[in-house]
Amino acid sequence: MVKLNKDTREEYCNHLLQLLTKEELDQFREDFLQLHPTDQADFYIMLESEDRQKLYAIITAETMADIFQALELSEQKELIIELDERYAAEMINHLYADDAATFLAELDQVEAQAILTAMNTDDADDVKELMAYPPKTAGSIMTKEFISLSSTNTAQEVIEQLRMEAPNAETIYYLYVVDEHEQLVGVVSLRDLITAQSNELVENLMSTRVVSVGSSANQEDVAKLIKKYDFLAAPVVSPNGVLLGIVTVDDVIDVIEDEATEDLGEFTASRGATDVNVSAFTAAKKRAPWIVLLMFFGLITAGVIDQFEETLSQIVLLAAFIPLLMGSAGNAGTQSLAVVVRGLALGTLEKKGLARTLLREFSTGMMIGIICALALLIIIPIFYGSFMLAVIVGISIFCSLSVATVIGATVPLIINKLKIDPAFASGPFITTVNDILGLLIYFTIATSLLEFL
Repeated sequence: MVKLNKDTREEYCNHLLQLLTKEELDQFREDFLQLHPTDQADFYIMLESEDRQKLYAIITAETMADIFQALELSEQKELIIELDERYAAEMINHLYADDAATFLAELDQVEAQAILTAMNTDDADDVKELMAYPPKTAGSIMTKEFISLSSTNTAQEVIEQLRMEAPNAETIYYLYVVDEHEQLVGVVSLRDLITAQSNELVENLMSTRVVSVGSSANQEDVAKLIKKYDFLAAPVVSPNGVLLGIVTVDDVIDVIEDEATEDLGEFTASRGATDVNVSAFTAAKKRAPWIVLLMFFGLITAGVIDQFEETLSQIVLLAAFIPLLMGSAGNAGTQSLAVVVRGLALGTLEKKGLARTLLREFSTGMMIGIICALALLIIIPIFYGSFMLAVIVGISIFCSLSVATVIGATVPLIINKLKIDPAFASGPFITTVNDILGLLIYFTIATSLLEFL
């Protein structure tokens, strides 16, 4: 066999493609299996439908399951259509229960039921159990493939158990100890087990202070717990303490990504439309309500300007600085919004104290306002020849930025107190509110100092 370990991924994929095209299938299979499953998935995506059919014929459903797990959901849906129903069911059998449940939940009920019917009964029951939990809960993302022990086992007996059960477990770094009623009573690390004497009892090795989560816990809370304790997995228990499954760190990474995407959608008023794969119609349907609402808010901005028409008619040059005031206030408010929303998401805001956070944001806005005001006091007289105009704009921007940072920090805090996702306090909403307040401040100050211009 040609040594390919030093080839680039592109060269290796070209090599595999040549083997597949020439139908040197035995050599292709041998070389293909040298790839990491993620690279196998990347190669799979490159193939035409005809070549993929060749691939299905020469690799096992178990290997296909590893490729399947590395694909995006849209790609998984395309793959499942191409597969023979029996082959597809066998492949799903080899998925971890949580991955299988996540995928089948995205199919329509008829398709999902057909696959479940063709699956191994025990595997199908595990998947159905996970699918029965509400979405975004610990129960819905846990896996059933874990290893449980009895406290009366010896270290040597557990090692023998691992030899038999570990190949089918998602992780073996933590081993969970249960009593005769399957209730969680302790946890043993693999390190402690390996370093113990062979006749040492599990009850002498285990820690009884087990950190666990309930099956109904929000997935975001589970992610925070695993992050806090630097766990590789967390046990999930029923209300009476029965060990139901475990949530592993790879699932938590997916949760964090999903939650971050959701927060970004809320933050930008585009929830449900951040996926580039959605159609233009779907994206417009998701994003239009906020845009239309903000458009009506914009009419308030127009009304504010109209109220100060007399001031503008006397000093038309004031209009030149409206975009500057509105943009600066909106940006400052959005920055504060981002700081507070992120702090609430990470749980760091409670540690710092809400009052302290608000004071910090207000002080930050004042300092930025002073810097901007000083800059304008230098620039405006040079370009527009009016120091008093510079004073008006400078004072306005100082006040606007000070207020904008407080608004940007306060709104998500209020929303959070109402038990609503603070990310719902979207950037465009905060920007529009601060635009209105900025204009009111600007024209009020300009009207008061109009006689000095």
